[in-house]
Amino acid sequence: MQTDSPRRPGLSTESAGLALNGGKPVRDSWLPYGHQVISEDDVAAVVKTLKSDWLTQGPAIKAFEQAVADYVGVKHAVAVSSGTAALHAAYFAACIGENDEIITSPITFAATSNAAVYQGARPVFADVSPENGLIDLESVKKRITPRTRAVVGIDFAGQPCDYDGIAEICKTNRLIFILDSAHSLGAFYKGKPACAQADMSILSFHPVKSITTGEGGMILTNSDEYHEKLLIFRTHGIEKRPDKLTVNEGPWYHEMQELGFNYRMCDLQAALGTSQMKSLNEFVARRREIADLYRQKLDGCPDYYCVEELEGRLSSYHLFPILVKGDPANYAEARKFVFEALHAENIGVQVHYIPTYKFPYYKKLLGRDWAPDCPGAEEFYSREIGLPMFASMTEKDVDDVVAALKKIGKCL
Repeated sequence: MQTDSPRRPGLSTESAGLALNGGKPVRDSWLPYGHQVISEDDVAAVVKTLKSDWLTQGPAIKAFEQAVADYVGVKHAVAVSSGTAALHAAYFAACIGENDEIITSPITFAATSNAAVYQGARPVFADVSPENGLIDLESVKKRITPRTRAVVGIDFAGQPCDYDGIAEICKTNRLIFILDSAHSLGAFYKGKPACAQADMSILSFHPVKSITTGEGGMILTNSDEYHEKLLIFRTHGIEKRPDKLTVNEGPWYHEMQELGFNYRMCDLQAALGTSQMKSLNEFVARRREIADLYRQKLDGCPDYYCVEELEGRLSSYHLFPILVKGDPANYAEARKFVFEALHAENIGVQVHYIPTYKFPYYKKLLGRDWAPDCPGAEEFYSREIGLPMFASMTEKDVDDVVAALKKIGKCL
């Protein structure tokens, strides 16, 4: 674990220079923690589709799916309406249902677990490394029971989790490996594109992700069986292909064969996504440049620790997380102070994430007295702040963030 340099104990808000205390902010205007980058080519692609014969269920969907599948190096890609829909579809395709368990990380957006609950399954939370928020393999092994159906890894902040380790656990225990790679399109794991190494991987195209379709998601897989289930699930469970029908009463005939959902992506979104894919490498390269700038400019700063990129991983830097240093007993108070002070300085930051098991719904679902053995997740949550990170940031933006952090650090 990173050792902290000696520091003054406790917190002080005495400095009149802090915007939190009425001083002048580092920035005059708000810097968001994430933002989409939309080019004129993107706009033209959407307009072209808007003027076409198809607004939904048309050829733009297939083109987008093919572009992502080719980039990642998988056989099948299925576009859906959101990352949450992608998770739900993946759990359905994996036949995860009543009385099943999935093992996943609590340091993720709630949808990772919620979508399993939609299927009647129970999420079981493994611990994470307190240094980087990635799921801990030994903790995963301890959570396996006869009811375990899948391990759901999380590529936190754009950094791939231990694909090889999870795959080995799943192989040994005959489990399904599902990857929540909503953060990691454009990342690499041991020289290969991230998102391709699981039985199924899911993507999100929310505006703060590497590329955007406004809202949208996708499931990636090399399995023909999963692909068939995913296709039918996203369209109400309805099958129209003549060779897939149980009977055929005529050219109009179709069958609802499963209880599916309307999880379709529209062609306007897909057209934007295909256009954005042309800029993905550029976007990720710029995010990595910004990450390098943060590391250089925060090097030697006694108040914060930049989450490190692990050997064999190239993060896509969906987020740039830092951890506050100091007295472990004071992490939560220090983090809250830094968070509020940064907002006052017009620096948009966020915390990723509140451990899922802390939410009232999950306390009720799992039992209010149920306490997970997740000390790593508790520590990581108490210390983490996500700094602004998006491809159109300037070095001046980075300088402003660093200046605000150092200004606030003097008051810790």
